[in-house]
Amino acid sequence: MKVLFLGSSHFSKIVLEKMLERGIDVSCIITQPDRPSGRGHKLAQTEVKSFAIERGLSVKTFDKLRLHIDEIKDIDFDISVVASFGQILPDEFLALKLCINVHPSILPKYRGASPIQSAILNGDELTGVTIMKVAHEVDSGDIIKQKEFVLNGEYYHEAEEKLADIGGDMVSDVLEEYQNGHITFTKQDHEKATLVGKFCKEDGRLDFSLSAKAIVNRVRALSQEVGTYFVVDGNVIKVEKVADVSGQFDAKPNEILNDKKHFVIGCKDGAVEVLVCKAPSGKSISGRDFLNGHNDFLAKRIDNA
Repeated sequence: MKVLFLGSSHFSKIVLEKMLERGIDVSCIITQPDRPSGRGHKLAQTEVKSFAIERGLSVKTFDKLRLHIDEIKDIDFDISVVASFGQILPDEFLALKLCINVHPSILPKYRGASPIQSAILNGDELTGVTIMKVAHEVDSGDIIKQKEFVLNGEYYHEAEEKLADIGGDMVSDVLEEYQNGHITFTKQDHEKATLVGKFCKEDGRLDFSLSAKAIVNRVRALSQEVGTYFVVDGNVIKVEKVADVSGQFDAKPNEILNDKKHFVIGCKDGAVEVLVCKAPSGKSISGRDFLNGHNDFLAKRIDNA
């Protein structure tokens, strides 16, 4: 059985790699076109494209899938798998062959673009992966298989890797079951669906009127892709890692503790410590090292959003 794979992100690459390890016959890969990236705005390939070229796999880059249906009809495949592709799949494509999706949440919860980040941000202890049939509406298709995963303090990238690894194994199992005629479909409870979109830069601004747990969860969810930060006297401090230190320090809400050894900020019900942040040079450094060069920040208040 030949599989057409559609994906673009790091999550997609891990799923694809796992499928190949399991011996799945991937006849062709479709990914997003090269996009400008970085300060120089040089064209950069998706991780999936780079991986496919490295492995000598057939790969195509389509900006709008609906404009390439005739080309896709010429591809030899029996079923398609999509994982974080980055485009809405048109009905003309879905009409060709069965298409299944690897989605990192327990649907119908967290349909949309940011299921992993949303689960972490909301403090969920449980998330997982759903393999489903792709339908017209986003992430609304019938469920084929689900597996739960317990979150244990992971930041976004770590959770993404773990869920992608699980998803790659799950979709490989489903493909084998489909080939043997043992696949089943279960409709979602659409009334319980929650839709999540992409996060923007402003979503990364830290609000120290919230609880320590909420601040830690926001940094875990958004620091690695969107970026998390706060502002002191007009200076933007980018935060990469924090810890809940409530009960260990007596810090006033929205105020940096006057302590040169610990970059501690008071919040609603306690305090958080900035463990890793970015210096003006752009280099990641410890909170303590940052304070060594910025003693004037001690006892300062955080600027309101």
